[in-house]
Amino acid sequence: MNGQLVTEDKIPSYRIIEENIRQIDSNIIIARIFYMFNRLTYRFQLIRKDKMCMIEISKKLIDNLKNDNPASQQELTDILKSCLKGPGCWTEVER
Repeated sequence: MNGQLVTEDKIPSYRIIEENIRQIDSNIIIARIFYMFNRLTYRFQLIRKDKMCMIEISKKLIDNLKNDNPASQQELTDILKSCLKGPGCWTEVER
């Protein structure tokens, strides 16, 4: 992985993303966030019980969320639902 680990305070609209994830499933926590330079995306590592999921959200979309853009909000919701509810996202965490 060629990305840099970042903290939530460095992510524009982090709270909006977190709230959307919790609306889908309140058991999911955001474990880590990486900024991927080559694709200009943020990669979120999510944990739910003993499973992990990685989702990518473009920097452009995250920047647009802070402008209270309804189209961006819907795009985020669609991405999250597609990933988090799909069986292919979640993998067992090795202990």
